[in-house]
This record gives sequence, C-alpha cells and structure tokens, in this order.
Amino acid sequence: MRLHGYYRSSTSYRLRIAVELKGLDYEYVPVNLLESEQKGAAFTSRNPFGSVPLLEAGGKDYVQSMAQLEWLDEAYPERPLLGGDIEDRYVARELAYAIATELHAPLNLPVLKYLANEYGKSQDEIGVWYRHWLARTLDPLEARLAQLGTGDFLFERPGLFEVCLLPQVYNAQRFGFDFADKPHITRIEQACLALPPFQRAHPDNQPDNPERT
Repeated sequence: MRLHGYYRSSTSYRLRIAVELKGLDYEYVPVNLLESEQKGAAFTSRNPFGSVPLLEAGGKDYVQSMAQLEWLDEAYPERPLLGGDIEDRYVARELAYAIATELHAPLNLPVLKYLANEYGKSQDEIGVWYRHWLARTLDPLEARLAQLGTGDFLFERPGLFEVCLLPQVYNAQRFGFDFADKPHITRIEQACLALPPFQRAHPDNQPDNPERT
C-alpha cells in the first residue's frame, strides 16, 4: 500500500490517520502541492481530479478521501472506523460529512490561491474568509457534540469522525481560529493527539515537512 499525499493536506492527513488506526503497513509518497505536482501529467493520468491523496493498493488506484475511507473500512474490516449499530454509524457520518462537505471545498488550497491571485486578497483577508467558514460549521458541530454528551471520543474509540476532525482542527489553528468556546472539540482533539496512531499521522512527523527535525 502506498499513500501519495502532502504533509499539510487535510485529506491526506485523514488517510494517514485511518491507515494508522487500522494498523496497516504503507509507504508514504510525498506530492508537493506548492509546486503543483498533483496537476502534472504523470499524476493526473492516475487521478484525473489532480488531487491528493491517492491510495495505491492491490494494483489499483483509489482517489477522493471520503470514498477511500469507506473502502478501507470494507477492505480491512478489523478496527472499523464505522462501528456500533446503524444509529451510531449515522451520527459518525453526520459529523464527519459536515466537515468534509461544508469546510473542505471553500477552504482548500486552490480556493485560497484563487482569492489571492484573481481577487488580490491579502493573507489577512484570506484569514478572515477562512475563519468565517470555519465558524459556520464548527459552531453547530460543537453544539451537536454537547447534545450527544460525548467523552474523549465520539464513541468508545476514535473512528470516522475523529479522522475528519483532527486535520480540520490542525488547519484551523494555523489560521488563528479561536477554540476557547469549543471544549468538546478541544477535548476530543487532545485525547486523539495522545494516541500513537495520531502522532505518527501528524503533519509535523511527515518526511515532506520542511520544518521536521
């Protein structure tokens, strides 16, 4: 199994967490988004979307992170990302898809570059944009977690929701989003970061992180 990704890409981070939680052996293959390697002919011949991550397994290429996560759970059912009964699986999907569908599209790198290059927005103005859309989803997400009465994780152990949450929190922190009024999200993030699979998947620990020591 080979995972083609970028250390700071939230979707790549999702896949790293998932394969680590499942205890799968994989090779990490860096793709430099800042140099648009994912848009080159060699990459798009395998993934026409020109995006990361690309998961290579069993001689096949899999793309689009949410579909990849569902495939992983079916192909490697031990240590499921979606466990419990139908209602538990629904709740996990509800919260994970809120992050994946409402936040990723307006906050990914091509959009931020477009704001800067086509509209001349400064980094400060882009930060305002970023935090606005974060609040639109993370505020109700925090309220939903309060309704559910969660502990350290959504359920007994991390799964699909945490796989999607941690990368988004990481990126939100980079853009100065204030989590002071989000104790449930903060508690879950801290509990996850204490676990070795999340530590191994963290952007700080990836070989393509230029600040890695």
